[in-house]
Amino acid sequence: MATPLKLLILISIFISSTIVVAIEDASSPASSPSPPYPSSLFGPVLTNLGFQELAAAAASLSTATTWRGPATVFAPTDSSLLTCPTCSVPLLLQEHTIPGLYPLHFLRTLAFGTKIETLAPGRCININADNNSSRIFVNGVEVTRPDLFNNGLVVVHGIQGFISHLSPFSCHIERMTSLSFPPAPPVEKFFMMRMMLKDAMLRLQISGYSVLALALRVKYVELLNLRTVTVFALDDKSIFSGGHDYVSHLRFHMVPNRLLRASDLEILPMATELPTMEQGQKLVVTTAGGGGPLTPMRINYVKIKGFDFIHNIKIVVHVLSFPFPHVRHTDTTAYADPIERSAWKMKESGFTGYAGMRGMMAPTHAIESTEEIESKHGL
Repeated sequence: MATPLKLLILISIFISSTIVVAIEDASSPASSPSPPYPSSLFGPVLTNLGFQELAAAAASLSTATTWRGPATVFAPTDSSLLTCPTCSVPLLLQEHTIPGLYPLHFLRTLAFGTKIETLAPGRCININADNNSSRIFVNGVEVTRPDLFNNGLVVVHGIQGFISHLSPFSCHIERMTSLSFPPAPPVEKFFMMRMMLKDAMLRLQISGYSVLALALRVKYVELLNLRTVTVFALDDKSIFSGGHDYVSHLRFHMVPNRLLRASDLEILPMATELPTMEQGQKLVVTTAGGGGPLTPMRINYVKIKGFDFIHNIKIVVHVLSFPFPHVRHTDTTAYADPIERSAWKMKESGFTGYAGMRGMMAPTHAIESTEEIESKHGL
């Protein structure tokens, strides 16, 4: 296992290679259509959902905040807002809105007491999930109508009551901020991918995937050129407890220009090859999906531990149990190398997903069995 010093040096490679985000070509034609920012969508969306008070205050967001990415609104009813005549509804809208997409299933994954900065600078809300009843509370106010709206740019949850004006000390040391990016120009070629990257990085950062969030930040300019991307992720704990190969081979864990959700991966037949951002290297489906808990889907012999952990209209992140080893097709006699022998052992033990996967070898290191991979590293 790498020492803390080695791991710090490893991560510093990312930091030292950070490329300043390029300002997009200002000469873009004025006639080019500019996709609507979420703040411009708030008014129509909130009006259609019956939140008239918040909808009337939505216009103020265009000047009150610099955030121009996806956002989540915890929407109080009109009747609850009327009980506070001294409250500023425009400020309440900012304090009830957080950057990033947080549908219900993702809120339930957050650690108890997670603080997230709202669109009101320096004002944070607390997200608490009751594991016994699956109820979600925001600053003690219950989310009673989750996922009222979600179009990939705006998520709206209905809440019981409203959150009182937040204290300037609500963030404290744990203040969560969006990653630092220059504000987007009014017309931008990579508008949508820029917003979706910000959304994914922010959610990864507060969910125990800070190393991956940093890595995406380093490769930000390169990722902007993609139409979509599928990312296979390892959390911080797994990286620092033996999965540090993931950091140096991050590009090998990204499938460019393909948005492969769980439903897409599960129908891929065995031996399907997926291109990666590492030139000349491909991933291989070594166990097809749909086999149930005894034969979970595996890519490059590594189990997919969690599907669709984070997803939006441009990016999807799946969770791995271990970094992918490099494998390649050869003309080697069947089962002549450790991986083939491992596949044969698992076939004899009842793992049928490897039948027919002949001529696979790992140039980096031998794999005695998938079970051993996962147990050795505690993943």
